[in-house]
Amino acid sequence: MSNPTIHPSADVKSTNIGQNSRVWQYVVVFPDAVIGADVNICSHCLIENDVIIGDRTTIKSGVYVWDGLRIGNDVFIGPNVTFTNDKFPRSKVYPQEFLPTTIQDKASIGGGAVILPGVTIGTGAMVGAGAVVTKSVPPYAIVTGSPARITGYVENTESSATTDNAKHLENPQSEEQITRVGVGDVTLHNFKYIADMRGDLSVGEFEKEIPFTPKRYFLVFNVPSQKTRGEHAHHNCHQFLICVKGSCAVVVDDGENRAEVLLDAPNKGIYLPPMIWGIQYKYSEDAVLLVFTSDYYDAADYIRDYSEFTKITSSLE
Repeated sequence: MSNPTIHPSADVKSTNIGQNSRVWQYVVVFPDAVIGADVNICSHCLIENDVIIGDRTTIKSGVYVWDGLRIGNDVFIGPNVTFTNDKFPRSKVYPQEFLPTTIQDKASIGGGAVILPGVTIGTGAMVGAGAVVTKSVPPYAIVTGSPARITGYVENTESSATTDNAKHLENPQSEEQITRVGVGDVTLHNFKYIADMRGDLSVGEFEKEIPFTPKRYFLVFNVPSQKTRGEHAHHNCHQFLICVKGSCAVVVDDGENRAEVLLDAPNKGIYLPPMIWGIQYKYSEDAVLLVFTSDYYDAADYIRDYSEFTKITSSLE
């Protein structure tokens, strides 16, 4: 290990810079800034006082990191990304404290993106170049545009769940099939489907094909296409999802692996056991999502923070 490398043209006042970090040409670092180990800060950047930057983070040229920013480990910040810390700025008028902005571990922000104050960019999320982020970004979400909207999720596991079984309605009289999607014990179910001139029918049996007896159901509908639902896991509750009309995508995550499944037929459902992080998005305009649950509603059973979820799943290994 070696001490940080600081280019002679840089104006670095902080002594809180970790081993093997590199500070390049014409960078300004204020005295109270904290910078981790093996960080790369490219030319023409500015780092203010109330800033913490984690290990192995890369900040490309032309980025100004203002007071209130907390940047995690293994983060990539592209050239000319603009951070802000005051929603209503006036010259020579300063708030009592600047709004905090948090960039969590392994997130990436593309060149020229604008990050408004007070948001959190979640673990592993990816912000597209030129995006304007006005709201917090969930873990592993991909956001693009102005204002930024979720267009996908990174590191999804490809499986037959999104391809081979996607069109079972084209196979009348088909029998029930179950496919593992490669995330924990999550399974995709294609139920028996019977086509008839009097009307089509699809059927599934609880405890036989759906592995629990439900105590509650709810319907999700009239969801704007850009909105995301779910974003939580359960300690004990089992869930089963069927998009009975239209379509929506379901992202499942066990803390290590992720997969995305398209529910686009009323004879297709997905089983989510406890301790699976679930997200639903890409709702079609006419989508109606039916959800069965094994337990009555219990707020204490929900895990709504992804960092907490990954800590719990790690402790179970």
